[in-house]
Amino acid sequence: MTPHINAKDGAFAKTVLMPGDPLRAKLLADTFLENAELVTDVRNIYGYTGTYKGVPVSVMASGMGMPSIGIYSWELFSFYGVENIIRIGSAGSYSAQLDVLDVVLAKEAYSESSFAKTLSGYDKDTIIPSKSVNDVIIQAAKDADIECKLARVHSSDVFYTKESWQDIHARTKCDCVEMEAFALFHNANVLGKNAACLLTISDSFVNKRELTSDERQNSFKNMMTVALEAAIRLYQK
Repeated sequence: MTPHINAKDGAFAKTVLMPGDPLRAKLLADTFLENAELVTDVRNIYGYTGTYKGVPVSVMASGMGMPSIGIYSWELFSFYGVENIIRIGSAGSYSAQLDVLDVVLAKEAYSESSFAKTLSGYDKDTIIPSKSVNDVIIQAAKDADIECKLARVHSSDVFYTKESWQDIHARTKCDCVEMEAFALFHNANVLGKNAACLLTISDSFVNKRELTSDERQNSFKNMMTVALEAAIRLYQK
């Protein structure tokens, strides 16, 4: 056990799918996993392990923001033998090319955050995910006939800002915004593990379309399918 995870040793599968919302973690486990067992519930951050098409898979919430996913991913990688974490989350679109419900795979994460510098002295503003995992995800999406768009992702430290989205888009050269991928990728790099980030566009700054909170929780089937099919392939590697 760790200060933030009360699972027993060996409770997690090799690959963990990590949504931000604990209720989305529960939904995924209840909907997609066979024989899903709740293995951790500290602070109501739920983690489950079960099987998908006979393959062990875990799903655990990360909470919101880089400090939160930084803690949980570090402990999963360091103390529970997890090799791969695929973040499965929502994002806001800065681009007309990404519309609501599009599935997006991060090709890199940009951030103004000091997370990586504070952790290890890394002072660049862009981090890439694990190529091997991204390659697996791309193939899984193709096999499932689900379009998966590559994007440069903005991992923001703030949800509310006075800067306009147009100015942020111009400054960052990012296609969409979320709040966790940069920290997840850095932890994986530091610890010699693997990480990727799959997103569903939940709202568009461009056309003002957005999903309700209930729709966000229940409408991400395509993203979850791609992530689970990727988990099978990672298990077989």
